[in-house]
Amino acid sequence: MRLLVVLWKAFCYGVGALVMIVFAVQAWYLAHVLYLNAFNPSSTAFMERRLSVLRERNPGAVLRYEWVPYERISVHLKRAVVAAEDARFLDHEGFDWEAIQKAMAKNEKQGRVVAGASTISQQLAKNLFLSPERSWVRKGEEAVITWMLEHVMSKRRILELYLNVAEWGEGVFGAQAAARYHFGVSAASLGPEQAAFLAVILPSPRRYEKVRLTPYIAGRVETILARMKSAQIP
Repeated sequence: MRLLVVLWKAFCYGVGALVMIVFAVQAWYLAHVLYLNAFNPSSTAFMERRLSVLRERNPGAVLRYEWVPYERISVHLKRAVVAAEDARFLDHEGFDWEAIQKAMAKNEKQGRVVAGASTISQQLAKNLFLSPERSWVRKGEEAVITWMLEHVMSKRRILELYLNVAEWGEGVFGAQAAARYHFGVSAASLGPEQAAFLAVILPSPRRYEKVRLTPYIAGRVETILARMKSAQIP
């Protein structure tokens, strides 16, 4: 009987300690989300991982990254990214349940993962804080951080952060660096076609930048150009 009591107490203490650790981790994330609502990041978890990989090949490698405020980013790029990545960005609270259902049905039909439904807010949560590993724990943390982003920040701030930390090439991060790297112009000067191209390569920028314009990419650019007209942005 005494052994059972000891085991029960050990279990309770263990659960209590686990709850406290989880609470502390979430508090840490929330503190950083609150900070990022007012201050611009100098780096992100994803940037640090990419820089580490680049420096394995070249110890002197640096990232191309320059922050630009929302108003100095081309409206064409804002519309293109929303049209390509998250058409209902202004309507949902971090999760596009309709897109999730469609992706699940498509993946089930194919028998493997061929479609995703991550919103801009979810992608920002992952880029800012998390690893690229695929696990239920990581997805759960992504959901919690997404909820924090949506309840702390405005849609304008979320999109501003996303456009400034997204990867657009090998070591190329943010709209300003992307515009300079791919087209030799500022983020404010991007035209519709240039913006559509950058939106198309977002899912796999390091792969697409090497092949530049293929029939597939050209077709996707035309599709995004057509969708941009109705894309709603903050």
